[in-house]
Amino acid sequence: MRGLKQIETDEEREGREPEPGSRVAELYTRHVPQTIGLAYLLTGNRAEAEDLVHEAFVRVIGRLRHLRVPDAFDAYLRRAVVNLHTSRMRRRRVERAYIERELTRPAPSSTMPDVGQSEELWRSLLLLPPRQRAAIVLHYYEDLSERETADIMRCSPAAVKSLIARAMETLRSEIRGDER
Repeated sequence: MRGLKQIETDEEREGREPEPGSRVAELYTRHVPQTIGLAYLLTGNRAEAEDLVHEAFVRVIGRLRHLRVPDAFDAYLRRAVVNLHTSRMRRRRVERAYIERELTRPAPSSTMPDVGQSEELWRSLLLLPPRQRAAIVLHYYEDLSERETADIMRCSPAAVKSLIARAMETLRSEIRGDER
C-alpha cells in the first residue's frame, strides 16, 4: 500500500488537485492500518483480520456518497468491520450446529436392496399390470413423489395413489402366498 501513499504525497508536493481515486487512497492509508488492529482483536487471526477490513472498506467506499457524515469514515469503517465479524460468527455458529446435527445423525444405509437377489419379489413385480408396475418403480425405486410420478405417467396424483395401493396389495398377497 506504499504505492497508494506515494501517489498522494507526490500530488501534495506538486500542489496539484488530487485525482478522484486519490481520495480513496487517502482514506485507505489513513484508516485501514488502525482498523486491522481492531479486526485482529476481534478475530485473533492476522489474515482473517485483513480480509475482514478489506471487505468492510470496499463496502463503505461503495456507499461513500450516501454517508450522512462523510468525515466520520473511520466510524463507518469500524461499524462495518464489527457487523461483518458478527455476521461471520453467526454463519459459523449455524454451520457448526449443522455439522454437529449431521454427525450425530445415523448414517444412511449405504447398501441399496438388490431387487435382482429376491427372485420372489421380482417374479411378483413382473406379474403386476404395466401401469401398477410403473407406478411402483417410479415411486419407490426412482424415489419420485406422487406428483412427479403422476406427471410422468400423465395421470392425477390420486390415480397414482390408487395404482400404488392396488400394486402393494397384490405384492403382499403374492409374497405371503395368499392366492396360491
